[in-house]
Amino acid sequence: MFEKVKKYGIIFVPLLVGIIASLLTDFGLYKEINLPSVAPPAILFPIVWSILYLLIGISYFLLSKESSEKENVILFYSQLIINFIWVICFFNFRLFILCFILIVILDFIVLYMILTYYRYKKISAYLLIPYFIWIAFATYLNWVIILIN
Repeated sequence: MFEKVKKYGIIFVPLLVGIIASLLTDFGLYKEINLPSVAPPAILFPIVWSILYLLIGISYFLLSKESSEKENVILFYSQLIINFIWVICFFNFRLFILCFILIVILDFIVLYMILTYYRYKKISAYLLIPYFIWIAFATYLNWVIILIN
């Protein structure tokens, strides 16, 4: 049984990181700041992020069956760490400019992940595309929030 948990547990690591981040975050800011008209309703975030975190986990799980390259491990965990830090810095500390820099870095890491994963396991790359689209949209929102606040 432990082997199955060890084997499949990686799928849930991103979701666990997201849960921890949400428990440490004060999302009240979303109601307090000026938001662009295209900003999604707050209720959408836990739904979308749960799906995205599972896709990230499944993507990495499938990739890890094909490749154990150190670069892939570093990419997987670095994007999780930056994602985690962004949530805390944005909502708890309101460091919008720093967060914009972080999310641009995250955009590039995830894009690089997609390109790198594609070489080993195409489906792993495809599973990351919704994540990339969502964070690209979040990058836009972050920028507009800087401008209007």
